[in-house]
Amino acid sequence: MTTAAVGSPRTYQVRTYGCQMNVHDSERISGLLEQAGYVRLAEADDNPDVVVFNTCAVRENADNRLYGNLGHLRPVKDRHPGMQIAVGGCLAQKDRGDIVRKAPWVDVVFGTHNIGSLPVLLERARHNTAAEVEILESLDVFPSTLPARRESTYAGWVSISVGCNNTCTFCIVPALRGKEKDRRPGDVLAEVRALVAEGVLEVTLLGQNVNSYGVEFGDRYAFGKLLRACGDIDGLERVRFTSPHPKDFTDDVIAAMAETPNVCHSLHMPLQSGSDDVLKAMRRSYRSERYLGIIDKVRAAMPDAAITTDIIVGFPGETEADFQHTLDVVRAARFSSAFTFQYSKRPGTPAATMPDQLPKQVVQERYERLIATVEEITWAENKRLVGETVEVLVAVGEGRKDERTGRLSGRARDGRLVHFATGATGQPGASSQPGAIRPGDIVHTTITYAAPHHLNADGAPLAHRRTRAGDAAEAGRAARTPGVVLGLPTVGVPAAPPAPTTGCAAH
Repeated sequence: MTTAAVGSPRTYQVRTYGCQMNVHDSERISGLLEQAGYVRLAEADDNPDVVVFNTCAVRENADNRLYGNLGHLRPVKDRHPGMQIAVGGCLAQKDRGDIVRKAPWVDVVFGTHNIGSLPVLLERARHNTAAEVEILESLDVFPSTLPARRESTYAGWVSISVGCNNTCTFCIVPALRGKEKDRRPGDVLAEVRALVAEGVLEVTLLGQNVNSYGVEFGDRYAFGKLLRACGDIDGLERVRFTSPHPKDFTDDVIAAMAETPNVCHSLHMPLQSGSDDVLKAMRRSYRSERYLGIIDKVRAAMPDAAITTDIIVGFPGETEADFQHTLDVVRAARFSSAFTFQYSKRPGTPAATMPDQLPKQVVQERYERLIATVEEITWAENKRLVGETVEVLVAVGEGRKDERTGRLSGRARDGRLVHFATGATGQPGASSQPGAIRPGDIVHTTITYAAPHHLNADGAPLAHRRTRAGDAAEAGRAARTPGVVLGLPTVGVPAAPPAPTTGCAAH
């Protein structure tokens, strides 16, 4: 007996933790399962036939979170014979067979290199009534050749590379994602065009280190060329990328950003620390002067550029003087936003066994000072935009208070979050209203208020452009890219047989 009714397709949910790469991998997982005949079940429904955990191994307590969630599912599975649980992603790549040993009710464990095997592994586990564990040491197929069920009608991730050739001492990604593998530019651009054909307006080029793109085929200027090529794609209105590494940042990329109209003037460039000593201990092969020099060049070419970053506080051996250097760089860089983290041990990384691990209270106190400094700067930078008109791509889920405030939310071209009034009565953005603003539409509006992490525009929009992405959102259509047919087994209701043919086509 299975949880699905006889004759009905099996259902699935994917639960994702971690970085943008994992979010994009989950789109591939969903695409694979739907190609194999599964039907997606809403998050609120607690009775799927298959639950897939796409895990992250970056945080020290990542395994506790996984096993806690697996524990909560055990009684659910006991009540629903035939339910399957699969665990993939970075933690699966790291822990391998330990997952089934600790949680024997798990049916499938698959790694970062063999996402495409999931439907086969699920069927094999169901047939054999035994757990299937398959972890590969290198990619069997590049993930972007797999089908995808996109989560957004208006914005899409496009992987240009996977893996990383750096050896940062705090990072476990190279061990779990492998060495950098680059896609050919033609394949990347074909996927971008396919997304635009579905109505997508904004694409983010994704890689662990996007500006080392081309290392596999010997072209150190490949990333800048790729940005320029995106500028030639009709209908593509915004191009972003994440994340670059300062050591590989070249002037041709800055020129490509400045000279390609659809490339957004936003740059997320991880700093990690402003102390040269700490950067050396992290094996980050640049120093603060080099980092600030890149920012100076970006702002010289694009004075309106919004620059965001990642910062780690409390790395082993960090002194108060080191921390002050970080604050100095933050003040000099004037970031529009920063993702700030307290250092936590990543099992399997060199930093986890370094001496001089800092006490929690020291790290916490420095973290609070960093947050205060960052917010002082981001608030001042945001206040400079009050009175300015911005173009906003309307989004879903960006404004937690939108329903209460009567606003909608989206991102300006520079990446800043904007909450804006719709100028309409009743439910904001309701599709029943003629000319209503939908997710995926474009509005122009004037900023009236600034906070450290967002902007408000409380007047009626100056302009509203309905888009094909908005049409798709209103119709409830998810963007899909087909990938390469892999001959995957299907489950659920069989497809109808093709109609008989006559004449030459039958031979």
